[in-house]
Amino acid sequence: MLTNKTILITGGTGSFGKCFTKYVLDHYDVKKIIIYSRDEFKQWMMENEFRSYQKGYESKLRFFIGDVRDLERFKRACYGVDYIIHAAALKQVPACEYNPNEAIKTNINGAMNVIEAALDCNVKKVVALSTDKAVNPVNLYGGTKLVSDKLFIAANAYAGSKDVNFSIVRYGNVAGSRGSVIPFFHNIIKNGGDELPITDYRMTRFWISLTQGVELVIKALEEAKGGETFISKIPSFKITDLAQAMLPGCKMPEVGIREGEKLHEIMVTVEDSMTTYEFDKHFIVYPQMVWNDRQQPDERGKKVEYGFSYSSGNNTEWLSVEEIRDLLKTIDLE
Repeated sequence: MLTNKTILITGGTGSFGKCFTKYVLDHYDVKKIIIYSRDEFKQWMMENEFRSYQKGYESKLRFFIGDVRDLERFKRACYGVDYIIHAAALKQVPACEYNPNEAIKTNINGAMNVIEAALDCNVKKVVALSTDKAVNPVNLYGGTKLVSDKLFIAANAYAGSKDVNFSIVRYGNVAGSRGSVIPFFHNIIKNGGDELPITDYRMTRFWISLTQGVELVIKALEEAKGGETFISKIPSFKITDLAQAMLPGCKMPEVGIREGEKLHEIMVTVEDSMTTYEFDKHFIVYPQMVWNDRQQPDERGKKVEYGFSYSSGNNTEWLSVEEIRDLLKTIDLE
């Protein structure tokens, strides 16, 4: 499916972009991967990393400096592109709260530019990365990503006779990602701390690795017909169990939930249940509005009952302290 295809990744120098690039180069004979981002230093670092990773990789990589806010520049990058993976976003909740205009320019206006360029440049598939924070948002970051999601879903209405579709993948914080709880605890332990602060003892999160996130995007590229939101079935864990896995027997003072933070990561709401289908390893939330005859639910799925919801708090699969400890060994925290 990806053989001899040209793929563009916005925000491609981030953790997801690098993992996706390695995965695709390892598993598929693509024509070219374009890394589109605005930081030339990160592009230089990534280019050097891949040059040393495996000989010959660099021949299929292109590094394009630009911002998703700049429509004309982005269109230039999209000529000849088959698939776009849209990972660029302002993601830090406090930064978005303090700089709302900037978050809107990147997360909303940038999404509109990706859609416009894809339609005008004859791109075949676009997969946009979403977040649990877009579901019933309580902060500006989540609000901008909700709007972004709606834009990508509605973009299928503008495709007309063009052979293009837009879909979404949704997951929460990737295990070990920058700014998340695992590296936060790790730094405390590394500096000799003997207690790990817990914002709320009831707090839960999903566990998803970068590779699992990449595989969900590949699934969307392979199966999307337009407007779907793909959500992986993954285990949950309690933050208190994570603390005990990382520093057994540690004290865990409860310090209070932070602004814009939720107790649980929510992926499917009760309202979403009306158009949600369950599969062996994932859920798909279909759009409530249908714009073409391709947008029919996959017959391999089973429609969930009305009232169903999927969050890290009501999950049926949970990680034990020992299982968390084993999974932590797979994360590079240095």
